[in-house]
Amino acid sequence: MAALGDVELCSGGSKSVLSPTNLSGDWKRPQFGTRYLTDPSRVFQHNAWDNVEWTEQQEETAKQKVLENSQPLPPEEQAEDYESCANEYWNDFYKIHENRFFKDRHWLFTEFPELAPKQAQCSHTTENCPQQDCSGLLTGTQVQCQGGRSLPKTFIHCHPVRCQSNCEQSSSDCASMNLNSSDFPGSSATFRILEVGCGVGNTVFPILKTNTDPGLFVYCCDFSTTAVELVKANEEYNPTRCLAFVHDLCDEAARFPMPKESLDIIVLIFVLSAVHPDKMQKSISRLCELLKPGGMIMLRDYGRYDMAQLRFKKGRCLSDNFYVRGDGTRVYFFTQDELDAIFTSAGLEKVQNLVDRRLQVNRGKQLTMYRVWIQCKYSKPSPLNNGTQG
Repeated sequence: MAALGDVELCSGGSKSVLSPTNLSGDWKRPQFGTRYLTDPSRVFQHNAWDNVEWTEQQEETAKQKVLENSQPLPPEEQAEDYESCANEYWNDFYKIHENRFFKDRHWLFTEFPELAPKQAQCSHTTENCPQQDCSGLLTGTQVQCQGGRSLPKTFIHCHPVRCQSNCEQSSSDCASMNLNSSDFPGSSATFRILEVGCGVGNTVFPILKTNTDPGLFVYCCDFSTTAVELVKANEEYNPTRCLAFVHDLCDEAARFPMPKESLDIIVLIFVLSAVHPDKMQKSISRLCELLKPGGMIMLRDYGRYDMAQLRFKKGRCLSDNFYVRGDGTRVYFFTQDELDAIFTSAGLEKVQNLVDRRLQVNRGKQLTMYRVWIQCKYSKPSPLNNGTQG
């Protein structure tokens, strides 16, 4: 399950530049927020502009448009049909488009460098891990990426072999590196990622290709059986490093193939917006149970007044800021506060919660399109850190 608007996200990225903070000298896509439109007359010189401030008139016009397209609401039985048959609508979507609709999300490793943990370098001097090589998980120290951005001190990577003797002396520092249960796929891995709503693998396969850490194992699940079948049929699917499975995030009785507190990262890219608003909180709370202490949920999704929301016609709104597309799939448009409330209510701590306001440009047709996305990172508190703070 992936959001239809993700295709616009891939087509309007900034041009790659040589970053002075890239120590290896490799060409690297800059993070969003690096290209500013200071002269409106130059708007069609690039495909996209970052952090575009809205005028009061623009925001008021967007509010009025949402007010207009939010009525009339469909009959209750019709709205219930969209909920009960949601998997069928997504199956139909993937049967039609297969793997041709979305592009691989190579921007992931710029916005979410934690997905490629070997790119992180230790900048600390700690008794537990003095080495510079990183791939395991420790807490309570500080680390910086090559770009100089500090990672949360609950989310530090240290080589599991080199640190083994030190970790034995301080086992509480190793965030569940050795699990009680060894009867699940990926149990021998030292770093585990789960992507929820994987679609046809546009996030999973770039992760597997970019992150060659032998201790990595990636889980990916989707509501759609068709999508999961397409992932498994991909020639890049490697069952020794990845497990794709069908899962309904909203089904409280559905079980995951891994135990609680076994995951380092959970990724949700344009996925939570497809869940009914009444079921979002419980869905996130269940996912949080899978995180190790110090683990992190990463999300990117639609923001309030995004172009996609303003384009809906009357009769497509199911409830406040929740719409159904023509193919039966649904989408919600968030505010930062709404997402913060969901994650903190699940017991997580904010690492990042920001709005990406981007002006995308079709230079051929001389069109401007205002996109609004929200990007979040929330971590699970470490008992060790809580104890030291208290």
